[in-house]
Amino acid sequence: MIFDIGRVLIHWDPRHLYEKLIDDPEELDWFLKEVVNLEWHHEHDRGLPFAASLAGKAMEYPAYRDLIYAYRERWRETIPGEIKGAVEILQKLHSRGVPLFALTNYSAETFPELEAEFGWLKCFREIVVSGREGLVKPEMPIFHLAKARFGLKSGEALFVDDRLDNIKSGAAAGFIGHHFTGAEKLEKDLKARGLL
Repeated sequence: MIFDIGRVLIHWDPRHLYEKLIDDPEELDWFLKEVVNLEWHHEHDRGLPFAASLAGKAMEYPAYRDLIYAYRERWRETIPGEIKGAVEILQKLHSRGVPLFALTNYSAETFPELEAEFGWLKCFREIVVSGREGLVKPEMPIFHLAKARFGLKSGEALFVDDRLDNIKSGAAAGFIGHHFTGAEKLEKDLKARGLL
């Protein structure tokens, strides 16, 4: 099995941090849409260093410099915790000897901090981290890289991700997809497949 990590095994949303720092709801929505938006975060996942991205964004929005830099200084606050039902499923699969891998869009700078905190990441035999590879989901090259690195054949692995575009790309690379919308649905699917 191949797992995504963010929004499958851990909760992640920059709003968790910035709602503590911006009181006005309209300004908060604007800031998350226009300044530290998902497109900007995606570039960290692709491997862009925070030093470069923060400086560039601060030049673009100088009035928000401190808030922009707060993302790296307090990035851990974007993760309120693990998705417990999903992590329990992961641990059950591990105890049953199911080969487990991870394919995640994540910054190479912050991922080691994640590994240091969440011990269950050791359940994975190998993890492909986008920021280390300079490749991101849903683009096809990272799926081909993961398939080769994990030593998998087409139709051999179930791929769990919260984004449909990633599931579609995974399917094109030969993975069987499960669109993650909650731990209960995942558990039911795995039981039906005889994995749990």
